[in-house]
Amino acid sequence: MKGLKPTLLALCVAGAPTLVLAGAGFQPLDEASMGNITGQAGVTIELETKLNIDRFIYTDEGSLEINDIFVGGANRTDMFSEMGVNMSGAATDRLDNIRVNIDIASDGDAIINLLPLSFNAVDLRISTGAWNLKGSGGSTTILDNFNMDALVGSGTIRIDTATDKLNFKTDIAIDDLDFDVPFLALGIRDFEMTGADYDLQAPQPLRVFAPVELDIYKAPNANNVDSLAIDLHTFEADIRIGGVIVGGTSIGSVALDNLAITNTSMLIYGH
Repeated sequence: MKGLKPTLLALCVAGAPTLVLAGAGFQPLDEASMGNITGQAGVTIELETKLNIDRFIYTDEGSLEINDIFVGGANRTDMFSEMGVNMSGAATDRLDNIRVNIDIASDGDAIINLLPLSFNAVDLRISTGAWNLKGSGGSTTILDNFNMDALVGSGTIRIDTATDKLNFKTDIAIDDLDFDVPFLALGIRDFEMTGADYDLQAPQPLRVFAPVELDIYKAPNANNVDSLAIDLHTFEADIRIGGVIVGGTSIGSVALDNLAITNTSMLIYGH
């Protein structure tokens, strides 16, 4: 084997799969036969997962450290309890009930649809521990005790070959969001976000979701350097905050009715 020339060895390795397939009764397809094979059915992925990260650290000259990150299921059946309907199915701490359909359109566009496996929405929990800024001057906790329980109705990602843009659409509702900002002695409790037409007195499941649409692509900044561009086309929601905590005491609640953010663009780049 030591004396076998590399070219001969490569030919043997390249020919081995053909010999094996032929021996098993498989015949190679000619170009005409290959042309009749299409991927019209696409690919479907059923997903079930949860994610734990002990610590995420972003370092520039100093660093930002995010501790105890969890992404999974909300493990609840009482989301938006005023409807009297179980919107999320069985209680579990796994991110589940997700079907991902992947297709390539005739024009080359990639289309990824995120859909629930059953009629229930996808329940989501994101939580973290302390967010710390660290450097030679010391350390400051800018955020702590972050916990968000949300429902996702759907999501679509389309990569357009004509415009080189990634378009993202989703429908999301936040049932409960809490967090503290220790260095400001500030806390937010019972933050809730729904669709702009959601009525607490006559709640409807299909109106609970707030629509979000944005484009992500490459664009030049003021110095003509390629940068990450994000255009927010649609965000319409009602927002309610049950308690604003300042210095350990609630100073009241806040409500934003029919909040609409449109025609918003940003460029992100290093400096």
